[in-house]
Amino acid sequence: MKILQLNFEKGWRGGERQTLYCMRAFRAAGHQVELLCRAGGPLESRAGEEGFVAHGVRNVPAQLAFLARAGRGYDIIHAQTANTVTWAVLTKALHHRPVVFSRRTSFVVEPNEEWKTGAKWRRVDCFVAISEMAAAEPRRLGLHPVIIRSAVEPHEVDRDHVERLVGELGLQGKKVLATSAALIRDKDPLTLIRAVGELARTRGDFVFVHFGAGGDREAESRAEVHALGLQDVYLFAGFRKGIEDFYSVFDVFVMSSQEEALGSSVLDAFLQHVPVVSTDAGGLKESLADGRGVLCATGDWQAMAQGMARCLDDAAFRADCTKRAYDYVRTEHDVTEMGRRYLAQFERLLAAKAG
Repeated sequence: MKILQLNFEKGWRGGERQTLYCMRAFRAAGHQVELLCRAGGPLESRAGEEGFVAHGVRNVPAQLAFLARAGRGYDIIHAQTANTVTWAVLTKALHHRPVVFSRRTSFVVEPNEEWKTGAKWRRVDCFVAISEMAAAEPRRLGLHPVIIRSAVEPHEVDRDHVERLVGELGLQGKKVLATSAALIRDKDPLTLIRAVGELARTRGDFVFVHFGAGGDREAESRAEVHALGLQDVYLFAGFRKGIEDFYSVFDVFVMSSQEEALGSSVLDAFLQHVPVVSTDAGGLKESLADGRGVLCATGDWQAMAQGMARCLDDAAFRADCTKRAYDYVRTEHDVTEMGRRYLAQFERLLAAKAG
């Protein structure tokens, strides 16, 4: 098969990593994979570094033009984001190729948008959701998504990279708690900061490192850190390339999201035996079920503080939940298996088209 991946995001987050994982898995299975992406973005750069053909364009008209002109040269067009599936179905009358969409969000469709979103989704030939939570809205609108969960792969840690971070942030001799999330409303950084503040009232043996780009809650988050006197405890590390290396020094990984389709960063923690404390938002409840971590209600900063303390102090609990989490992630979130599940859907579509 010749497969075109679509992802036009500006930055590098979980969806972009999953796009690259899909491309690797499809290529490893013997298929030709190309990418339509934002020119100059990190996804174009990383795909190029790995030898993929990446068609970088600068705007929506250029995306539409490429799909209209070149789309028929592919067997499958796989949209990895909500925006790109729009352009894929709008040009379908010109490229006549099956469109696959991976829904990676759990947002509720606004009532006044249901007709438009539903019409778009119904033109997709294979609708994939990465979790039961991500599947809820399309099901409500009468669709039947296939569940193919996001993946994570074993990572060889760059120790020099880690040591540079430890030295830069002064992490020596401290327990390290961390999150990886943009400073935006959906990730609820204010609840996280308050939880860290509560934990800091009872102990001084840790630092909390917040990895992630800025956003609409950055100013409030920094103000809250100052208001609680956490400047030496709560460290804003910004976006970092190769963050997977840093899990090797984490004692606890924390997520405070209000909305989350899956929360793929917790999978890295699972893979590296790091205990996770998380809100029960969306797909996070699925990931941490059956004792694979500590689940708290969204917005409950006191429960999050208690969960972090338990992960730091209760060795037996920590060992049990990290083993459960590791066994789960290796079974349910394997990159090769994810690729196999997608390819089975692609082959089904092509067989139906040929028939």
